[in-house]
Parts: sequence; C-alpha cells; structure tokens
Amino acid sequence: MAAAPVDAAASRTDHPHDRRAAGTALALGASASGQTGAAVGALAFPDLGVPGVVAVRQVVAAVALSTVVRWSPRSLDRRTWTLVLALAAVMGLMNLTIYEAVDRIGLGLAVTVEFLGPLAVAVGTSRRVLDVLAAVAAAVGVLVLVAPGPSSDVAGILLALTAAAAWATYILLSRALGARLPGLQGAAAAATVLAAAWALPVLVVVLLARPPWQALALAAVCGVMSSALPYPADMAALRRLPATTYSTLLSVNPVWAFLAGVVLLGERVAAHEVVGGALVVVANAVITALPAGRRAGRSAVPEASGGDDGRAAA
Repeated sequence: MAAAPVDAAASRTDHPHDRRAAGTALALGASASGQTGAAVGALAFPDLGVPGVVAVRQVVAAVALSTVVRWSPRSLDRRTWTLVLALAAVMGLMNLTIYEAVDRIGLGLAVTVEFLGPLAVAVGTSRRVLDVLAAVAAAVGVLVLVAPGPSSDVAGILLALTAAAAWATYILLSRALGARLPGLQGAAAAATVLAAAWALPVLVVVLLARPPWQALALAAVCGVMSSALPYPADMAALRRLPATTYSTLLSVNPVWAFLAGVVLLGERVAAHEVVGGALVVVANAVITALPAGRRAGRSAVPEASGGDDGRAAA
C-alpha cells in the first residue's frame, strides 16, 4: 500500500535519528488523518445520518484492511469465531456511539471522553501510584471538559462514555483474539464480518433514499482517511519507534480532534475545554510513557493508544 515507498526509503538508511523522525511523522500523520476523516464524515450527517456514515465508513475500512491483512474463514475454530463475532459487535457499537456523540457534543469533546477507555485499560495493567494519580487527573479533566450543568447534553456525554467502554472492551478482546491469530488477522476478520452486516443497509439507502453523491463521497473519504491511510502509517511507525514512544505520540489524538472540529466543522472551543482536554492528554501521555517491562503481564501500550477498526490492535 501507500506505506511501501516510505518503508523502502527507510531501509536505505540505518541512522536511528532518521528512523525516529520518520516514525514520529508517520504516527502523527496517522492520528491527524484519523481525526480529519471523522470530521469529514460528520459533514455527511445531514444527508446520510450517523448510521449511514458509519455503514459506508465500515465497508471502506474492511476493504482497506483486507488489502494489507490476509485471513481464511476456514482456518478459524469455534472459539476463535466467537471472539471474532464479539469483536465485530463491540467494534460496531464503538463506531456508532462515538459518531452519535460527535453529532451531539462535537468532535473534540467526544474523542477526548472516548480516550478514557484505553486509558482505563492502561491503568489497569500498571503497578505505579503515578498512573493512578494520572487517572484521577484525567477524570478531573473530563469533569472540567464537559462542565456538567442544566445545559449539558447528557445523552451525548453518555454516548461518548459508552464508546470509551466499548474501546476498552475492544482492546481486551483484541488481546484474547491476538493470542489465537497472528498480527491483525483478528481485526481484519471482525471488520469483514461487520462490513457484511452493514452492506445491505448501505445498498438499501443508496437504492431507496438516493442520497446526494457528495454525501456518499464524504463518507467514503471518511473511511479512507480514518482507516485506509492510518493502517499502513501506523504499522510503519511501529517498525521505527519504541511502543512507548508511539503510544505517547498518539496521546495527541484529542488535540487533532479539536483542531479538525474547529477548522472543518466550525466548532468553538471554550477555555474550560482547553484545560480539561489538556489534563486528559497529559494523563494519557504519562501513563503510556511507562516502559512496557514495568507493566503487569502483557503490555497494552500500543493497544491503549491506537484507534478503531484494528489500529488499536496494531
């Protein structure tokens, strides 16, 4: 895919600084692409609705993942298929709830709250008091961010929290599936199953509702920018960076989300949102910066700071 030229270029130099710089650019670029794609998808909400955008995006994501990962349905036993179906269901819940939250409370706020999910998983694998304090800071940051009050969109916040819980569950299921299937085969299988479930609704919407082609194009671009581009970029970054560095870099996802929301969606960011968002970003960076060897059991660092549809399992 698109990452091949970058890999070829990287192979021509063994300088650690060059590899680290390339990895940093790839990781940040993947994050920016993912959040920009989400903002582009939000532009299609008026014509396709949130489920319509999620459906088109998921089909594109599955196609993108299938081009870089090969898996055989006949090679999966019953237990593995159970995990694949569970992962597909959680993936669908995660994508649907986060986009519903974006529609209600804005991209920056929704993504920042969603990051509580992977952050909770990372804290759960830690033995440091500092990580617990960082988690408390993140919780305070979310409270400051959402500024609970009579005018708060409670439904939107609950949807973002549901997406966070789904993301945490996704990470745990990805671990279990990763023990049975190598690489991203589990994520690819789950994405394919989910895309198959969405395929019929997409066909019905296109044939009966006849939405504007511009809206379908926006949803497709959302899938490309949120999945097709980040996949190879993330994998290339992981080959150049330590897992902890990669994870810490992905802590800036909420920052990209706020920027994309402001630039593409015309969202306004209040002072308390800047403070709250900064607390969550810093807390996530502190937790994911811990060397993997000091965590209990298998490290969840790359998983805890990745993204959806397989990026989290990279």
